[in-house]
Amino acid sequence: MRDVVPLARPYAFVVGLALCTAVVALAVTSAHDLPLRDPDGIAGPAVVRLPAVVLLMLAADVVPRAVRRRDLLGVVRERLAPSRLLLVAVGLGSFYVIYVSYRNLKGALPFARPEVQDRELLELDRDLALGHDPADLLHELLGTGLAAHVLSVSYLLFLAFVPLSLGAALVWGRSVRAGAFYVTALSLNWVLGTASYYAVPSLGPVFVRPAEYADLPDTGVTALQESLAQGRAEVLADPAGADAVAGIAAFASLHCSIVFTAVLVAHRLGLPVLVRAALWAFLVLTVLATAYFGWHYLVDDVAGLAIGAASVAVAAVVTRERSTAPPPPALVAA
Repeated sequence: MRDVVPLARPYAFVVGLALCTAVVALAVTSAHDLPLRDPDGIAGPAVVRLPAVVLLMLAADVVPRAVRRRDLLGVVRERLAPSRLLLVAVGLGSFYVIYVSYRNLKGALPFARPEVQDRELLELDRDLALGHDPADLLHELLGTGLAAHVLSVSYLLFLAFVPLSLGAALVWGRSVRAGAFYVTALSLNWVLGTASYYAVPSLGPVFVRPAEYADLPDTGVTALQESLAQGRAEVLADPAGADAVAGIAAFASLHCSIVFTAVLVAHRLGLPVLVRAALWAFLVLTVLATAYFGWHYLVDDVAGLAIGAASVAVAAVVTRERSTAPPPPALVAA
């Protein structure tokens, strides 16, 4: 276990970031008499779904090796050593604290920063689109049939992408430093994204002009938007008693920032070409979906890309991740 200390050093920054973020979340929610919650997702609260994903990744790491080598106990001792599991727990715990703090700070936004700036962002959107509405242009170009369903699936895929990519980095990363690099970059996205929400409070086109998107077919995204709007109304009506957390904020797009982070990390770590190409395609679909469904203004996406790039740059410095060599055939953690 003594060897864990030097191996855990790349996680030092994100552990400190988690502690600071938790303090800020406690201070802000307390100042507005809001309870601190572990927000539910599609697969339940984060305290359940994040460890569940990591456990599945660990099983996927151990079982094939045990079958191939016909030595279950030996593989378990090697791959599930206490020192290795402790490092996984440090990374997972830090991410969890930052994510829950982010969600609660986002939930306090309507009370801490009630004045939204959607009018200014709408005007900027039209200026950037040369006098047109970006969503209208996309609806005319792509149509409102099959494209809506394809973009809905790609947008909602993000909900699974974050925990799955986190688990893969923690369990299958080729080194402790590489895993810490991705966890730190992801965590910085939540922190910088929260700062952007408070700097430019806004709701997003679909929530201030819902009639503009009424012609879109019913999809998973439209159902999610209705749920978020209802949840926000419940919180505003009964801040302390509502079960929901206000989860609407436009500037900046963290969907774009996090997927772009994954793209940059994949290139920096030299992941296979197919993985990098798939991530680029996912990023393009995500950017299109944010404007198509009215989640974000164009400047939100640009700001999201900037946050993603900044998160990767800072994470590389604080974890000292400089490797660009291609990974070995089997991705393993050091």
